[in-house]
Parts: sequence; structure tokens; C-alpha cells
Amino acid sequence: MTSQQADAANQEVGAVLDDDFGFAIGTVFRAYAKAVESAVGDVPGGPRGYFILAAAVRGEAGSQRSLAERLGVDRTVMTYLLDDLEAADLVERRPDPADRRGRIIVATENGNRCWQELRARVDRVEQHLLNALPKKDAESFRSMLCTLAAHVTTGNPAADACEAATEWAAPAERPRRGRRSTA
Repeated sequence: MTSQQADAANQEVGAVLDDDFGFAIGTVFRAYAKAVESAVGDVPGGPRGYFILAAAVRGEAGSQRSLAERLGVDRTVMTYLLDDLEAADLVERRPDPADRRGRIIVATENGNRCWQELRARVDRVEQHLLNALPKKDAESFRSMLCTLAAHVTTGNPAADACEAATEWAAPAERPRRGRRSTA
């Protein structure tokens, strides 16, 4: 295959993928993830640390276990992330007033200040990614994306996604061919 043939083949694949939902959302996600990694790389845990800090600042972190489930982070990994964020004086674990055996994650004053700076960086990343859209469309896209995210995370997202994928991938029942019984 010549380089011209390879270029033509790549253009054909690109044309086929241009309107593919999975390809498009994957492309946007990879660009977002790479840029956010760079923007928040100095916080312990990188993007995961940033999302933990954001939840704590907003008062939405709750318990370590519930936050791990919401973010899709293994509970043991969450422990290490929180240890690092606590060591950096960004969050702390406090006794839960509703359950004295449990602890809730809250942002420290330093964590609040740090999050404001990080949020400004992430805002710039998001603005850069959405610059291809008119402002009204960008706002609509963000709103629809948040609605879709809420929809797919209802219940147990991993189980729901696996169940849906299994149903979609299952071949349709087909009549069997072969000898028929004449009884």
C-alpha cells in the first residue's frame, strides 16, 4: 500500500467516524482529560483529587464510601487519595453528626482557596473546548451533557451499562435449521 492509498483509507475511516457518537464523545473526552490533567496536575491525585476537592468544597462529598462509589474509585484507592489530600491540607475527615462511626469529607480553608484557583483553570479548559460552538449551543450542550450524565449514573451505572451492552449484543433468536421432526 502506498502512502497515498493509506492517506485515502484514513480519510475514508475519518468520514465514517465523523458522525459516530462513540468516536465523537471519546475524542472530546480524551481532549478534556488531557487538558484537565495538565490544569490540575499539581493537586494530589490529579483530576481525581480535583473532583474529590470539588465535592468537598460544594458540601457534596459525604462519606468516603459514598464518594468513592459516586466517582467510580476503588475504596482502597480513595483512602490513599484522601490521605494525600489531607496531608496537603486540602480536605479533612470529620465525624459524621448523623453517624458517629462514620466520617464526612470537608474542605479546609486552604482547600477552598486551592479549589477556586483550580476551578478557574478547568473553566478555561472547558471554554477552550467549547469555543467551536456558539455560546447558546455551548450552554445547551453542557446542560444536555449533565442531564445525560445524571441519567446514566442512576442506580448502579456499571451494572446498568453491562446489562444494556449484553442485551444489545445478544444475537436475535433464530429458527434452527436442520432436520425437522415428522412425528
